[in-house]
Amino acid sequence: MTEKVLSKQNLNIFINTLLSRGEEIVGVKKKEGKYAFGKIADAEEVCLDYDITLLPPSMYLLPQREALLKFNIAERPVASPVIEANPFILFGVHPYDIKAIELLDTAFSTDNLDTNYLSRREAATIIGVDCLNPNPNAFCPSMDTAFTDKGYDLLLTDIGDSYVIAIGSERGQALLKGCPDTQEATQVELKRKEEERQKALGQYKVALDTPLEKLPQLLDKSWNSSLWEERSEACLSCGSCVMVCPTCFCFDVQDDIELDLVEGERYRQKDACMLVDFAAVAGGGNFRDDKTSRYRHRMYRKGKYIMERFGKPGCVGCGRCASACLAEIASPAETFNLMRGESK
Repeated sequence: MTEKVLSKQNLNIFINTLLSRGEEIVGVKKKEGKYAFGKIADAEEVCLDYDITLLPPSMYLLPQREALLKFNIAERPVASPVIEANPFILFGVHPYDIKAIELLDTAFSTDNLDTNYLSRREAATIIGVDCLNPNPNAFCPSMDTAFTDKGYDLLLTDIGDSYVIAIGSERGQALLKGCPDTQEATQVELKRKEEERQKALGQYKVALDTPLEKLPQLLDKSWNSSLWEERSEACLSCGSCVMVCPTCFCFDVQDDIELDLVEGERYRQKDACMLVDFAAVAGGGNFRDDKTSRYRHRMYRKGKYIMERFGKPGCVGCGRCASACLAEIASPAETFNLMRGESK
């Protein structure tokens, strides 16, 4: 892996150079003490020392709503696929969100290929930044997502007055061409990088009591636990926890036809397993009509189902769900730790 060093001042020049070349950059902005990804018009808008964004960057790869095809059902029905995949740069993505995108890549490229997602993913360039100021609800080290050595084109680590930049792809290498004052990282700078990372690990306040690889076994023994009902009693079934999750990829597909009853579109929109009607079926049935079963399903998906199917955890430990939950029950770490205590 090639690693360079760039001063913070020259990083702004780098960003503005990309913008002047017509690159579309989606980066992290700060407003009223909160952080969110949005389109960048100037390097001064970019914030890289944030703890967590309100919504994950995966929303630009899997939008809340997107058209899948347009159709016309006149004399001879015609349907045309809709694929919107313009090149853009995701700037300032934390490692746990990079790991979440890797899971989405696997999910949408296994069995039935999802052309819409994969086209948008191919159009995206990912410039990551190490999270050195973790959210109080995060438990990324327990999920092996605090740092990553792949899944990005460039990855920045703040070492004070400069950034160490790891180059993860030829696309990333090409972006750095012509960047002012980029130097090979020295051993002293690489040591400083590791020191900053170790310091960040010491700031996490939440951790799992169970090794990551043993979560499926723990949940295997916990299906009938009384904790599911106890934990879900306060749940409002609002879906906030799932809507902010970077690894959730469930969606609903619907057809919308114009008033002329001739033209229309098929679209998909994000759906959430914690919503009351998520598992509703024709005839008035509902596979998970009570919040206890919905809550249990979400935790099994995070700690068992996805891991067994794709070999990656369904939770990256970012802490967004715990921050968004109005009932303060959404943290998978807290639930898994309670399960661990009960199983002893």
